[in-house]
Amino acid sequence: MHEMDLQDLSAAAPASETTDRDPFLQALGERVRSLRARKGMTRKALARASEVSERHLANLELGVGNASILVLRQVARALDCPLAELLGDETAASPEWLLIRDLLRGRNDESLRRARLALAELYGEAGRPDARACRIALVGLRGAGKSTLGRTLADALDIPFVELNNEIERVAGCGIAEIHNLLGPAAYRRYERRALEETIQLYPDAVIATPGGIVSDPTTFNLLLSHCYTIWLKASPEAHMQRVIAQGDLRPMAGNQEAMEDLKRILAGRSAFYGKADLQFETGGQSPDEAAARLRGALRAVAGR
Repeated sequence: MHEMDLQDLSAAAPASETTDRDPFLQALGERVRSLRARKGMTRKALARASEVSERHLANLELGVGNASILVLRQVARALDCPLAELLGDETAASPEWLLIRDLLRGRNDESLRRARLALAELYGEAGRPDARACRIALVGLRGAGKSTLGRTLADALDIPFVELNNEIERVAGCGIAEIHNLLGPAAYRRYERRALEETIQLYPDAVIATPGGIVSDPTTFNLLLSHCYTIWLKASPEAHMQRVIAQGDLRPMAGNQEAMEDLKRILAGRSAFYGKADLQFETGGQSPDEAAARLRGALRAVAGR
């Protein structure tokens, strides 16, 4: 370990310079100095390890250097820390966060799932298993059959059917398009979460058709997973596209290769989250009635419904 130079660690910009520094860059510089101190490295040693000049590092630590992402990655590697810790995400906020993150690093997906469920149980975020089994949530892209199969399943089970988009509009007092166009995506996510919270409170038994993007907000998706038995309705991108057009939306035309590529990218980006559902059910190549009958059979097999 390198001998620390106290003057080197406590270097600060003259008072006249500090007032003009960008707060983000200033905080970034402070984190670099703090991490360097924790590692017991002088600035010269860090410069050698990261192959970044001492002058560049000095500017970075003083909050006056607008370093490129490549330079920050080199510095993070030299300090043996994730880039997120350098940039200051929530998991770098305290020693406990860092220790928890280290315990989870390198674990496989199943181990992380068990840890998530244990934390949900510890902090009271997990719904009761019996209550969760009575509330079924359908997830997947638009065109997967959530509304059609959801209504049929709810009728067969003699429980309410809830279209969460309708609940979002009720909570917001305006349509989905107006929320996005006038208030923006952050407001939509807030209304989506509130609508789900109210649905869970109001309906002990229900089939819920969720918006395709509900997996985009971790807090909302955690809420869904904790309080509902979730089913991912899967279909090919081509089937999704055909069903959306059949619903009357002619914007993503079947011959539009760009629209198809966009849909494939969205599906690829969300599949890992949809895959957290309790059950995965393929809806392609069958009529709605056939799919509904098979879904009932799958539910009987795994959940006794």
